[in-house]
Order: sequence, then C-alpha cells, then structure tokens
Amino acid sequence: MKEYDLDSSLKSTKVRDKHLNTLRFLWPFVTPYRRRLGAALVALVFTALITLAIGQGVKYLIDAGFVAGSTEQLNSAVLTIMGLSLLMALGTFARFYFVSWLGERVCADIRQAVFDHLLTLHPSYFETNLKGEIMSRLTTDTTLLQSIIGSSFSMALRSCLMLVGTLLMMLITNAKLTAIILLGVPLILLPVLFYGRKVRALSRQSQDKVADVGTYAGEIIQHIKTVQSYSREQMESGAFAVEVEQAFAVGRRRVWQRAVLIAAVITMVFSAVAVMVWIGGTDVLKGELSGGELAAFVFYAILMSGAVATLSEVFGELQRAAGAAERLVELLQQQTLISGPASGSDPAEVTTEAARLCFVATGFSYPSRPEHPAISEFSLDIQPGQSVALVGPSGAGKSTLFELLQRFYDPQQGAILLGERDLRSFEPQLLRQQMALVPQQPALFTADVWHNIRYGKPDASDDEVIAAAKAAYADEFINRLPQGYNSFLGDQGVRLSGGQKQRIAIARAILKNPRILLLDEATSALDAESEHQVQQALAALMENRTTLIIAHRLSTILNADRIIVLDQGRMVASGTHEELLKSSPLYQRLAQLQFENGNEQSRKG
Repeated sequence: MKEYDLDSSLKSTKVRDKHLNTLRFLWPFVTPYRRRLGAALVALVFTALITLAIGQGVKYLIDAGFVAGSTEQLNSAVLTIMGLSLLMALGTFARFYFVSWLGERVCADIRQAVFDHLLTLHPSYFETNLKGEIMSRLTTDTTLLQSIIGSSFSMALRSCLMLVGTLLMMLITNAKLTAIILLGVPLILLPVLFYGRKVRALSRQSQDKVADVGTYAGEIIQHIKTVQSYSREQMESGAFAVEVEQAFAVGRRRVWQRAVLIAAVITMVFSAVAVMVWIGGTDVLKGELSGGELAAFVFYAILMSGAVATLSEVFGELQRAAGAAERLVELLQQQTLISGPASGSDPAEVTTEAARLCFVATGFSYPSRPEHPAISEFSLDIQPGQSVALVGPSGAGKSTLFELLQRFYDPQQGAILLGERDLRSFEPQLLRQQMALVPQQPALFTADVWHNIRYGKPDASDDEVIAAAKAAYADEFINRLPQGYNSFLGDQGVRLSGGQKQRIAIARAILKNPRILLLDEATSALDAESEHQVQQALAALMENRTTLIIAHRLSTILNADRIIVLDQGRMVASGTHEELLKSSPLYQRLAQLQFENGNEQSRKG
C-alpha cells in the first residue's frame, strides 16, 4: 500500500472551489508513479512531433512529387509519410498503455485511501450521512476520475502540445494566414469559459442525483421483505421512478450544455479554417504561395482545430471531474471526533486486575440531538471481575453507555476511567481490543462461518474457532449447514435464524477472549433450551472478567453482582434483585409486568 502526503494538498484544496484547482488533490496519488508518468509524457511528445513532421511530408509530397512531376521524389515522399505513420502508431500505443495503466492504478489507490479514511471516522458521521451517498462517492466518483486520468488528461496534454506545435509550424509556413487563424481564438475561448462553469455546476448536481438514486434503491432492497409484506411494490416503483427522472433531468441539462459548447467551438474553428483556405487559395493563384505550402498549412490548421475541439470537450470532462473531486475531498477532509492522545498510551498494558471501570459524573448528548441528554450525571464504580446489569425502559440510556465505553462517542461532561486512566488517554483501536460485544442484533458478514467467528481473533487456528463454536453451542448447527464451517451465510447472515446468528456472535466474543465483556440482551433470540446452554457458556466466559449486561428480560440477570436501574439517562436505583424489589418502584413495576406475564403465559401453555 502506497503512503500519500495528502495533508498539504487537501489543506490547499477548498471544497466547492470555483476552478479546476480541486483536481490538485490527485497529485499525491500520481507522484508515486513518476516513471510511468514520465514514459507517458515522452510517448506523448514523441507522437506530437511525428504528427507535426507529417505536415512537412505532405508539403514535400505535393511540391517535389506532384508539382515537379518526379516519380522518384513521389515514391520517396510516400515512403517517408508511411514511416512517420508507423512511428506515430508505436508512440500512440505506448502513450495509451502508460496513461491507461496510470488511470487504473491511481483510481484504485484513491478508492483505497477514501475507504481507509472512512474506517477512522466516528459513528455519528454515518448517522448524518446516507450510506448510499458515501458508496456513490467511493465507487462512481473514483471511476469518473479514472477515465479523466486515463484518457482525458492525456487528450488534454496532447491537444495542448499539438496546439502550440501547429501554431509554430503555421507561423513558419505562412505568417499572414497564421494571423487570420489567431484572430478567431478569442471567439473560440468565449463559449468555453461561459458554458464551462455551467457544465461543472450541473455535473455536481448530476452526481448528487445519481447518488440519491443509489441510496433509495439500496434502502428498498435492504428492506425488501417489509416492502413485499405490505404490498408496497407499486408505490416504491413509482417513488424510484421519480428519483430516476430527476437524475435524468439534471443529466439531460448537463449534456445539452456540453453539446452546445462543442457545437459552438467546432463552428467557429472550421469557419476560421474556411476563411483561411479561401485567402490561401487566392495567394496560390497569384503565385505568392506554393501548393505544397498551402496543403501543409491546411494540414496544420486542421490539426489545430481538432486540438481546440478536443480541448473544449475535455474541458467539460474536467469540469465534471472537478465535481467528483470535490465530493471525494469532502470525505477526505472529514476529521474524526474520536482520536487517541497526542503522547500515545497503550491499553494493552492493562491487566485483568486493573480492569476496573468507573463512570464519574458522566454526561452525554448525541450530536444529532444535542438538546436531549442521553446520559446525565451518571456515576458508577465497577470492580474487576464484577458483573453489572443495566435495566430500564427503552431510551433509558443503556446502549449509550456501551457506546461510550467503546469510545464510539466521548462524553461531554465528566469522564470514564479504565483502571485509573481516562478512556480518552487510550488509542481507540487498542482500547476496543480489550472488549468484546455481543449485540442484540448480531452483525454477520457475507462470508463463510470461519470468517465470521474468526473476526474476533484473525490469527486464530481452526481448532480454536471450533472450540469457541462448541462453547457457544453453535458447532452442532454449523455442521448441519451444506458446507459446514465453509458455508457462506449470505447478506447479513440471511441464511441463518435469529438464534443461530446470535450463537455465531457469542462464539466470536468467546474466541476474542476479552478483559471486558459487553452483553446486549445476548440470549434474546434463543429458545429456552439454547438459552440455558448459552447462559452456561457465558457464565464460564464471564469468570474473572468485568461484565456489563443490558437486560430487558430480568430473568436473565438474577445472578448479577449488581443491577443498575436507569431512567431517562439517570441512575435511579442500584442493588441486587432482592434489594431492588424492596427499594425501587420502577424495578418493581418492571419485575411485576415481566414475571406476571411469564406466569400467565405458562398457565396458558
């Protein structure tokens, strides 16, 4: 993986810059491949020089061959042109290969750099930015830059060289006709500058609309069962059609502006060439100019007009690329709100004995809801090896405490200590290596069983993975899968039941062997028999580990060392099950509802 010095480039690149300067951020990705770039430039200059030399061959062909009536000179001129054409083909091959390779390589590196940066961003960024929009930037925008680097830049450089070269050759051939051509240059530049800005603005809008289409489609596909169960296929089809048509409308306007730009440039360029040919033809008839000189001049004029037309078209592409670059720069400029200390510290040094957790007057509000505190004045001291359960109604702040412990967020008031040190003094990645989370809704990947369990410990052996699966009572159902541990689980583990997913997640946590265990209703999706077995596995796993348990079913936490009752982000009671039944009205109400409902269901059963 290449290392890139993006800081200076990104700092000097203003998002929504009105010029093509936004594309400067590409330079750090290109510089590691200077040799390839140099080879491409050499091939580019070589083909440009050969092309210009062909014009002199045309002049020699007409004056020394046709006009002089010499067969020998004619053959020599034709052979010269054929040789130059072969050299131009070889140069074009080299240019195309090196530039295309560079485009592919740089695109891959940009995509990797953007993805790596996304992995470092805080979770709240993904709460306020749509997943489909981010994926569009990661895929569509980088692919657009690939075509720009691998094609448009090459065409632009070649056209610039040809424009300068042809002007020099035209000036050498006939200064009078060259002056006529130059008079038309300002007229050609006006539409380029005027329409170029419009094209760029519409390009940005077009890319945003395409991203909206992808976001909408992704959400519907993700929830396809809900859509079909409510028979909303027709409605969603109509809503998607609206998104598609909006994207098409912006795209059509962008294409219209580009078409007008190209048509205007071509009209002005060839009008200037026509005027030049008429004046040059008059000079030939007067004997002031040879036929070969006029032919060479027309050849260079056509090359120049082609170069100008190409530049006008490429300018539109570059404007579009600038829109893509803006969107990527926005991602790369995002700073994570969660970072390690400047001096650095290593949580891996924390021993089991020091795995004490302490909340000190902790207060926190989510960035998306700053006016509604999720946790207020929360203080709690959890001793090493102690199991603490968190109970309370929905929205009480239980899951928020888990997110604060893993430093997905940092508290705005107070502190959280691990041992004697503030969590903010640890590197987030190393801190999280001390913890394992078993969530209520397990996250499984589109891969095989080996990968999903080994996610907790990438270097684990097969025997260790199997042992963890057995401890989580998952080995039996895994072996019944079509390919056993080699079976792919589908998108988000869709091929497994809820209880099977949860046992895979528990096996992953067992394999990680953490110092701190976080259980978020870890047995909620299990039947009674599986729950009993997994509870036994978790009891063994919890030994000598600091454990926090989020529980909605109080029957699963009766043996916890301490139960914390939360309500609206505050601790309202603390104690054992028996103590809380006597001292906490909220806990009493929760227990009464659950145990009475459970007895009622048992009687009905």
